[in-house]
Amino acid sequence: MKYSYFPGCSSEATGKTYDMSAKAVCEKLGVELVEIDDWNCCGATSYFSARELLSFAISARNLAIAEQMGPEDVVCTCNSCWTILAKTNAYMAESPHLAEEVNDALAQIGKSYSGSLKVRHIAEVLINDIGVEAIAEKATRRLTGIKVAPYYGCQFTRPMGGDWDDFEFPKILDGLFEALGATVVPYVMRSKCCGGTMMLTAPEGALKMCHDLLQCAVDDQADAIVCACPLCEMSLEGYQPRVNSKFGTSFNIPVMYFTQLVGYALGCDPKDLGLDKQIVSVDKVLASVPA
Repeated sequence: MKYSYFPGCSSEATGKTYDMSAKAVCEKLGVELVEIDDWNCCGATSYFSARELLSFAISARNLAIAEQMGPEDVVCTCNSCWTILAKTNAYMAESPHLAEEVNDALAQIGKSYSGSLKVRHIAEVLINDIGVEAIAEKATRRLTGIKVAPYYGCQFTRPMGGDWDDFEFPKILDGLFEALGATVVPYVMRSKCCGGTMMLTAPEGALKMCHDLLQCAVDDQADAIVCACPLCEMSLEGYQPRVNSKFGTSFNIPVMYFTQLVGYALGCDPKDLGLDKQIVSVDKVLASVPA
């Protein structure tokens, strides 16, 4: 299977281990990710509220390049990137007027987009195209010693992904980790917002949101939180010290990308998954996996 791959800005910095682990997992599963040539920032969710048409054009440039490269679906790892590119794709298909305006902008750099592609999240691709059973069959390690809290984040299915998972209570990753032998805890806050970029504009509120998500995982006795978005992972792992300082807690919860834990089950080298780069060590979690 072959897909056009949109890494997104986080893959080059705070979300580098997501990019590493996604590629490692895909290689194990025989999936070819072809990076979109000269891709640019998706346009970011917040930018749409300031300059909508320009945001659509910035986003559509990536789709135009991917369309020129071939007919493959566009795959994203970041929830925000997936939301923005999928939104651009859908809105251009639904509005001939918008499509004309965007293509007028793209024409200034010699590009156009006809709307022939699908934009998909890496989790949905792995589970629906490869299949849970096929992934589990390739696993060389069973995750039977781990209690996992799947954290999907607020943009995993909203507003663009309701056709492939429950809109309010996504659970597509639950079945995958259960098939790999892990115990999936209820984690009722799985689709609540982590605060994201609010940490820059309203840190008090963002820290409270992170606190509640971390506390929910503790209450569920989870050994680790697994994420499907680089912004979510950074909020829950990177800001634990600030949460502890503000609320007098002592959270020390491993937070990793779902692809990191899936990759470990598939027998990938932990370093290839970036597991040695975690802020909160995952050594104890991995040690609980049967040899």
